Amino acid sequence: MPDRYAPIGGQAVIEGVMMRSPKRVATAVRLPDGRIQVKTRDYVSVSRRYPILGFPILRGAVVLVESLRIGVEALAFSAEVAVDEDKDKPKSERRYGSLGLGMGFTVIFSFAAAFGIFFYLPLKLTDLTGVRDPLAYNLIDGGIRLAFFLLYITAIGYWRDMQRVFQYHGAEHKTIHNLEAGEDLTPEIADRMSRFHPRCGTSFLFLVVIVSFIVFAFLGRPDTIGARALRFALIPVIAGISFEIIRFAGAHYDRPWVRWMSEPGLLLQRLTTREPSRDMLEVAIAALRAVL
Repeated sequence: MPDRYAPIGGQAVIEGVMMRSPKRVATAVRLPDGRIQVKTRDYVSVSRRYPILGFPILRGAVVLVESLRIGVEALAFSAEVAVDEDKDKPKSERRYGSLGLGMGFTVIFSFAAAFGIFFYLPLKLTDLTGVRDPLAYNLIDGGIRLAFFLLYITAIGYWRDMQRVFQYHGAEHKTIHNLEAGEDLTPEIADRMSRFHPRCGTSFLFLVVIVSFIVFAFLGRPDTIGARALRFALIPVIAGISFEIIRFAGAHYDRPWVRWMSEPGLLLQRLTTREPSRDMLEVAIAALRAVL
C-alpha cells in the first residue's frame, strides 16, 4: 500500500484533473474531440531542496503556496485546451460558459476576496457587536468566518459551470482511493470507491477556519492595528497546523477516533464533489498514471 505520509494529491480543473506526486505533476484534460491530453513535468518541492523548510508547521505553509501555484498553472492549462478549443462552437453547445475567461484576473481577485471575506470582514462585523469580552469576541468572529465559509461552498454548488468540475473532483478522490487500496487502476474499480477523502482541500479549509478560532482565542481582543496585523501574519502558521492535522488524518484514517474527527470535513465534501462518469475517471487515472 502506498505511503500515506508521502501521498499523491490532486485537484479538479476545467474538464480534467491535476495530480501531484513528490517528484512529478501532471494535468489530464478531456478535449472536445474526446481525446485526453496530458501535460507532465518534473517537480521537486522547495522543502525537499531545503530541509529546514520541511519542518512540521513550516512545511504546511510551503505546501500551501506551492499548491496554489501549481493549481493556477493547471487551471490555466485546462482553460487553454478545454475552453479555447470549444470557443468556436455555438454557445449552447459549449461545455463551459465563462469559467475559463479572465483566468489570471479571476485568480488574483479570488485571493484578495478570500482574505477580505474570511479574515478582515468578520473582524469588522464583530466590532459592530460592541462585545468587549475577548473569548466572546473571538467566538463571534469565528462563527461569522465559519458561516461565510459554509455559505460560499454552498453558493458555488449552484453555479452550473462548476457542476462538471465537482464531478472531476469526485473522480480525483475515487482514483486516489483506488491507488491507496492497492488495486488495479481502472474506471470500473475506481467507480466503486468513495468520492470523499480525508486529505481533501475542502477538509483543509474547514480546519483552517476551526484552527484560526483556537489560535486567535489566545490573542485576546484585537484593539490595535498591530494586534490585527499579528492575526493576519499568523495565517501561514494556521495553514501549517491545519496541514499537519490533515496529513495525520490521511495516514491514520483507519483509527476510529480519526474517522470521527474527520467526519465534519467529509460531510462538507458532499457540497464540493459529485459522482463522476466513467470517462471522467479515465481522465483522473491518466493524470495519476503520469505521476507514478
